[in-house]
Amino acid sequence: MGEALRFAVLGPVRAWRGSEEVELGSPQQRVVLSALLLAEGSLVLKSELVDALWGVKQPASGLAVLRTYIHYLRKALEPDGAAATSVIRSVGDGYLLRVSEGALDLNVFRELSALADQARRAGKSDDAAKYLRDALRLWQGPALADIRGEYAEDQRHWLGELRLSAEASCLRLETDLGAHESVVAELNGLISAHPLDERFRAVLMLALYRSGRQAAALETYRETQVLLAEELGVDPGQELQELYQRILRADNELLCSGTPVSSTPVQAVPVSVSPVPAQLPRSPTVFVGRDSDLGSISQISFGFSAAVYAISGMAGVGKTTFAVYWARQIADRFPDGQLFLNLRGFDPGGTPMRPAHALRMLLESLGADPHGLPQDMDALTGRYRTLLAGKRVLVLLDNARDAAQVRPLLPGAAGCVVIVTSRNQLPGLVAVDGAAPLNLDVLPAAEARALLIRRLGEQRVAAEPDAVSDIVARCARLPLALAIIAARAATRPSFPLAAIADELQASANGLDVFNGGDDVADVRAVFSWSYRALAPEAGRLFRMLSLHPGPDISLPAAASLAGLTHARTKQLLLDLTQFHLLNESVPGRYTFHDLVRPYAMELADALDPQSETQAARTRMLDHYLHTARDADMLTSLGRPLISLASTAEGVRVEELNGDEKRARAWFTTELTVLMTVLREAVVYKHDTHTWQLAWSMANHLHGRGMWREEESVHRYAMDAARRLDSPTALAYAHRGLGKTMIGLGRLDDAVTHAEHAIELFTETGDIRARAESYRALAAALEQLGDLDAALDAAQQALSLSRESAVLHGDDNRIQVAIASALNTVGWFLTQLGQHQQALNYCWEALALCEKLKDYANAANTWDSIGYAHYCLGNYDKAVTSYRNAITLDQQYGSPPWHAVSTFERLGDAYLGAGHLNLARAAWTEGLNTMDLLGHPDAEGVRTKLLELRSPR
Repeated sequence: MGEALRFAVLGPVRAWRGSEEVELGSPQQRVVLSALLLAEGSLVLKSELVDALWGVKQPASGLAVLRTYIHYLRKALEPDGAAATSVIRSVGDGYLLRVSEGALDLNVFRELSALADQARRAGKSDDAAKYLRDALRLWQGPALADIRGEYAEDQRHWLGELRLSAEASCLRLETDLGAHESVVAELNGLISAHPLDERFRAVLMLALYRSGRQAAALETYRETQVLLAEELGVDPGQELQELYQRILRADNELLCSGTPVSSTPVQAVPVSVSPVPAQLPRSPTVFVGRDSDLGSISQISFGFSAAVYAISGMAGVGKTTFAVYWARQIADRFPDGQLFLNLRGFDPGGTPMRPAHALRMLLESLGADPHGLPQDMDALTGRYRTLLAGKRVLVLLDNARDAAQVRPLLPGAAGCVVIVTSRNQLPGLVAVDGAAPLNLDVLPAAEARALLIRRLGEQRVAAEPDAVSDIVARCARLPLALAIIAARAATRPSFPLAAIADELQASANGLDVFNGGDDVADVRAVFSWSYRALAPEAGRLFRMLSLHPGPDISLPAAASLAGLTHARTKQLLLDLTQFHLLNESVPGRYTFHDLVRPYAMELADALDPQSETQAARTRMLDHYLHTARDADMLTSLGRPLISLASTAEGVRVEELNGDEKRARAWFTTELTVLMTVLREAVVYKHDTHTWQLAWSMANHLHGRGMWREEESVHRYAMDAARRLDSPTALAYAHRGLGKTMIGLGRLDDAVTHAEHAIELFTETGDIRARAESYRALAAALEQLGDLDAALDAAQQALSLSRESAVLHGDDNRIQVAIASALNTVGWFLTQLGQHQQALNYCWEALALCEKLKDYANAANTWDSIGYAHYCLGNYDKAVTSYRNAITLDQQYGSPPWHAVSTFERLGDAYLGAGHLNLARAAWTEGLNTMDLLGHPDAEGVRTKLLELRSPR
């Protein structure tokens, strides 16, 4: 076993094997090594390494050169070659480098800084200062000192901020320990190097004042004031101003160690991206108390690691309110964005959000292309952590179920902070991931009283102190319960508070299922007062809404549940939000609080006849089914539509107004709701709704590459079809699974399902659906390499589509299907060497696409035409055809994989025409996207580029 490797980035980039320094080679190789080291064991995409090396001026051969650098780095780090891949591993579309504990100076720096922070919070200032001095000795100059370029400058900036933060903390601690005279010289040097950094000026003012030099301390402030005004046009910050005032009046408390100077942590700002996510919910309108909790976290220092804070407590205790309030206070320290995600860990009647789904949402919020995201969970996590490397992002994860749900969502980068809220104390997150726990209890009595004062006014509260104490006790000092009772009192200004307290006492009968396990009263009585204040129609809507599985509901869906008009439903929803029984989380979307939904469900069970709840559930399912079918009709032009029964009376289908973009936006917004509603249909054995809703949403899932979700949807449909004993429903389920299996790479299963669908549609006589199933079969057979069978299936699809056109007339959807089938036949013909015949089919398909304005299909057809011309040796015509295909894909927003193979074939055509540089450019552009998608043809294109550079 070889000697251990050690690395350094806090200064020149260096490496040692045992006591012998490793020769790392060129500056470019050091850039690659530094990027891998700074990722701290996370995957770094090849495209990101290319960006680090060359920025926007990437050479066409960038990826090949990168592989060369990786090769030489491996040889340098493991010269015997026995364990080369254990140092720098190739994983998917990137590389990763894992170092052992204590083998990277940056990691040691962070560990020492964290120890210092722990010591400081424990009151051991001398130990904290020692840890920080040891950490600062690791620096051998500016970080990445021997690397030039934009990437190195960006990394130096945030790494340098870590160093400055440690220096400021160290000097402040040493000042508190009595070394105020000795630190002045060091502070003057730092101020000279960083004249606009107020942290060092604050510590210098304090050190001077404690050294008996009040005038010098005041002069330091005045110099700062003039400098900031001249350079930035601003005044000193609030902390510096307050310190100045205290020194001016000779505040003796400043002579004591530990006096606060500044609570503003360092802002280590990496390269910003656009647009920057800013997803935090709005600040709470009323926030009081929590002084001790806020005090305990106000001392937290950000920047040494990807910090995690776990806020736990019973439902209704105000975890989300507290987390949002705190996040808003510190948001400006995270210039690269703030992310918010409700993980739905304890949604009554629902299921927690899967980590993979959460990662996709976070990645999309950070600007990742949803079509290019990998399916593998580890790959998703690697992409997420890579995207956050070197950035300062705040991530607020609300309502987590357990540590396993949260762990994949934790950044691996320094400077990021994660705030997690949960009813679960998350001991695994604390023990394994080092999360700092904060358990929120009910409010102290004084803060509970302050909450009532804020909502009802001091005069009214002061007039009835005994009643207020009784209300606080009956609400168990639970913030949610107090807010609801305060709203009750506010809407009844003539009611004495004593009367409200007496009614609370008389009605208290417990909400047992939400007993928090400690001495806290239940809140059913509190909810009952708000409920009883509702008009009967609002009370009915409140109960009906509990039938919706969540996580949120739109106005049209709520109107459908209640069987009311939009206008009337909107007014009733307003009533519910005013009584704090419902939240309007974003404009037009409504959510229950955790504790309110079960209360509403209890009422629905007790008060509403089963026939009425069944009718409401049917209206809800009709709403989502008919809207999803309408949206799919606008987004899937060639797909034969299924027939639906008429909606139940009172259903309000979303008005999409024939707008494709609006239809896609509706699918995106409602996707999570659609999945929960589908499961609701399964649970209550609404089998027709189940298979038809699965059919309606499947294409949207397919277009987003969500193959596993799509598979589960079709499995639900298949079970429902079997219960219904419906060959039609079963055929559609098989047809959907056939298409899904291609995406999952299970090609034999894809063929089997497609063949089952064909058999069943033959029995039912549905020609259009049988044609669609033959197209799925052809796609699977092509992937299996059986081109003759694929051609036969495509010809069957074309024949059936034309037969359908004869039977049903000039229907645009049938014409789109015919155009698609014509192109598919042409594609297989040219692959089998029948190029001129292929062109005849493709030209016919193209004319039909242009007539129908079916641009996605037209792009596919131009690609087929280009390939036929290439095979015939008509290279210039092939180039023109491929360019037409790429232009259409780019103009009409097709997913990136649509054009990726076209770029490869375009390069082939350029090469055939003798245009070597143009061939290289086309292959390089295609390869970049292939690497991003993990495309199976990437290595073939890479080989072509290498051969192009080799002498002939």
